[in-house]
Amino acid sequence: MPLAKNCSPFLRAGLLVSLILLSTAASVVAQSTGQFPGGWVEKAGTAVRSRYSAAQIQSFVPPARGAFTFPAPYNTRAVRITDASDCGGADCVSYVGYSYYRNSNAHEGSNEMLIFLGLKINYGGSGPTLFKYNKTTDAVTKVGPLFPPGSKFNNYYGGGWYFSGSKPTKLYIDDGPRMLRYDVLTKQFETVYDISQQFGPNRNIWQMHSSNDDTVHSATLQVTDTGEYLGCLIYFETTKQFRFYQKVGNFDECNLDRSGRWVINLEELNTPGDLAMRIFDNQTGKETRINGPAGTLGHLDMGYGYAIGADGYHPMPNATILWNFDPSVAQGPVLHYNYNWNVVAANHPSHTNARPNVPLSQQFACGSNVDTNYAVQNEITCFRIDASHDALVVAPVMTDLNAPGGGGSYDKYPKGNLDITGRYFIWTTNLGGNRLDAFLVKVPSHHLVQQSDRSPPAAPANLRIS
Repeated sequence: MPLAKNCSPFLRAGLLVSLILLSTAASVVAQSTGQFPGGWVEKAGTAVRSRYSAAQIQSFVPPARGAFTFPAPYNTRAVRITDASDCGGADCVSYVGYSYYRNSNAHEGSNEMLIFLGLKINYGGSGPTLFKYNKTTDAVTKVGPLFPPGSKFNNYYGGGWYFSGSKPTKLYIDDGPRMLRYDVLTKQFETVYDISQQFGPNRNIWQMHSSNDDTVHSATLQVTDTGEYLGCLIYFETTKQFRFYQKVGNFDECNLDRSGRWVINLEELNTPGDLAMRIFDNQTGKETRINGPAGTLGHLDMGYGYAIGADGYHPMPNATILWNFDPSVAQGPVLHYNYNWNVVAANHPSHTNARPNVPLSQQFACGSNVDTNYAVQNEITCFRIDASHDALVVAPVMTDLNAPGGGGSYDKYPKGNLDITGRYFIWTTNLGGNRLDAFLVKVPSHHLVQQSDRSPPAAPANLRIS
């Protein structure tokens, strides 16, 4: 578009700068949406690789934060996010919150991704801490503590917190009876809801979830002084109304789908340890009950109107299956399984990249795990949501349960999560050593799905972070 001849020199200069910046931003975003190198597809349950030793890992992982490439056969690009300098050499990095809680923000259309991690203060860290990742240069910058000095949240590790699916700078935080939305740049809080008036005193929320458009939220209702779980509450932000699904058995947790219409309560109804699923339609409150144990899901994550999760009673070893919430749609198929029952490659599935109005055959999830079978390499594995059993091998997890880094066994499990685009996977690993650290790997998802179907929607310009 030509510049007007009669505009002032200053205006014309400003317009030229603006056009240059817009052109540069478009170029940067285009660069960040290309295909990532490495990885390969194999049929689920058909191959295993030998586990790396700590010495082998040290030969290719840099000691300080920065980019590197996994050795063959992986050849994927990765970035080390934390290092010993973040903890004064101690073991302060907390494991990422969980596979269904995003540690990265809604960064579509931006050249920078925001990442939060818990760096335990009593182990030399700075508390919940913000990092930024440049998707073009692979540079990782430690921005600093999420909260100002003196905040009570500095002593939290951030488990159960997660970035919004539509608001790039907003992080969801539980605070007793309140759900808070926190701006990680302006450091301002807003209260999404407070359950005190609706549910009375001595009640708090736990295990929160939100729809991707931030209009519907769920949480476990808990008795504050005893810790007893009472059931699952739903909050509709547009109407400021609650809905409550009271437990009927031994309550474990509830999980909201990305649309906000469906929620699953996992409860023990009959045999201890065997969970049943109570599926609720939040539009009507109607319940569909799937009595356990056969056919119900263990570790799971949610899409738009469906869940993917572990079916421990399926004849295929450690099968991950699809479960539609529409009763008119047949359940299944099996999406992934292992070559035997001793390895659970896709444990803790992450489908935080779920998208509406995209065929399931063009969507995928990723899983991670660490097993006690130390001869076998634990890997970040992705799989398409169809019956092909195609498994994308992305990268080794690099964790040793016998190594001290990370503390207890559960804390050592990667439980990694995908970013909102499905192009990046974040997890924590002890590298076979004495501390836990966070890493990010670029997922070569084009091996599984058409790249055009993963193109992100329009989003705000690049975030400016001081």
